[in-house]
Amino acid sequence: MTDTNTQDRSSFSGHLGFILASAGSAVGLGNIWRFPYLAAKDGGGLFIVIYLILAVTFGFALLTTEIAIGRKTRKGPLSAYKRIDKRFSFIGILACLVPIIILPYYCTIGGWVLKYLSMYVTGNGAKTVAEGFFGGYISKLYEPIIWFVIFFALTAAAIISGVEKGIEKVSKILMPILVVMVIGISLFSLTLSHTDANGVTRTGLQGLKVYVVPSFEGITVSKFLSVVMDAMGQLFFSISVAMGIMVAYGSYAKPEVNLEKSINHIEIFDTAIAFLAGLMIIPAVYAFAGKEGMSAGPGLIFVNLPKVFNSMGTLGLFIGAVFFIIVAVAAVTSSISVMEAIVSSAIDHFKWSRLRSSIYVSIYTFIFGVIVCLGYNKLYFELHLPTGTAQVLDLMDYISNSVFMPLVALSTSILIGWIAKPEYIIDEVTLGGVKFSRAALYKVMIKYIVPIMLVCLLINSAGIIKF
Repeated sequence: MTDTNTQDRSSFSGHLGFILASAGSAVGLGNIWRFPYLAAKDGGGLFIVIYLILAVTFGFALLTTEIAIGRKTRKGPLSAYKRIDKRFSFIGILACLVPIIILPYYCTIGGWVLKYLSMYVTGNGAKTVAEGFFGGYISKLYEPIIWFVIFFALTAAAIISGVEKGIEKVSKILMPILVVMVIGISLFSLTLSHTDANGVTRTGLQGLKVYVVPSFEGITVSKFLSVVMDAMGQLFFSISVAMGIMVAYGSYAKPEVNLEKSINHIEIFDTAIAFLAGLMIIPAVYAFAGKEGMSAGPGLIFVNLPKVFNSMGTLGLFIGAVFFIIVAVAAVTSSISVMEAIVSSAIDHFKWSRLRSSIYVSIYTFIFGVIVCLGYNKLYFELHLPTGTAQVLDLMDYISNSVFMPLVALSTSILIGWIAKPEYIIDEVTLGGVKFSRAALYKVMIKYIVPIMLVCLLINSAGIIKF
């Protein structure tokens, strides 16, 4: 039942505010650097097709579940699951732990983005391509901490301002800017052409072919399953599920908001931005560096792309500045949502004010953000994980994304699919007589398909069976 004592709970102003804030959460660093890399690694169009299929089935089921739980309970993640079934209150704890772990290192990476943006805005972009620049910067003692603090301050300011005046207002301003910039850079990437030292000419249009045309070269059953696991893992990043964010945002959605329509819009917006991010990056990198220019994680946008911008001459400074503005906007809107998931839980559970909750979360984030920054110098260590060698940031990323998030999603699917029953969610989606056109698909996905796929993802993440 909906809590009758939460009538004064903050809320988004309406349909558009809810969609833009949710889309802002979904569109983050994972879209900008992870989606293009995976697409390039996993057969271009093959990865995209599998991702699209999963987005409208697997992703749709999880996104619908979390948003509906939030609106139905009118609670943040820490309290929402407890209201459904006290035996499953642990889901709320795990869901809250995910953003708690993510926020410090996400803001650290956000600080890296601001550093690079400052280099291009001040006309010093060429310096970023110097050998060892990125590694040299992140291993500095004080400068990464300063940029981390600046980035986090931007995030905290939006959270302290509240739901409608902070989160929604920021999203309404930044998301349209993001869309325009991404489209502009994407179209520009297609016009690029470069001849390397060996006389080989590559174009952005050739890079587009690499990106969108499915490649079945070397595809085996094991390789295909690996692509599926990659696409499924990317969905967690892309649509912000299993980290309490969509539960929190759902709790701010008004009863008159059409959930199915909103979820459809969020899916379309997120997938479009992810695709355009690839369109923005892959043709450019391919033209100037070939297929070998693609690399995972930070290497893509902090090492390889600056080399591409540098190859463009003076124009590259402008393009580089616009690109890092895009990345900064995406990072800020996502970090806002991550922090809000923690703050909303603190408000609900401890009955603190928004300001008090935000201050406590800020203190914690500052302490652990500094620890993450120091993980590349004073606190450096190497730990072997199933995903490879890890430092502080990598360890936090592995725990949150490869362990806790699949566990949260799996537990949620069991709770809704078999304990509370799918009708618990369907009743909320159809509130006020709204039609739920994909109700039958939802039932099958949340009861059977989603749990099976999540078990496979967990087994793969743990390194028990590698696809």
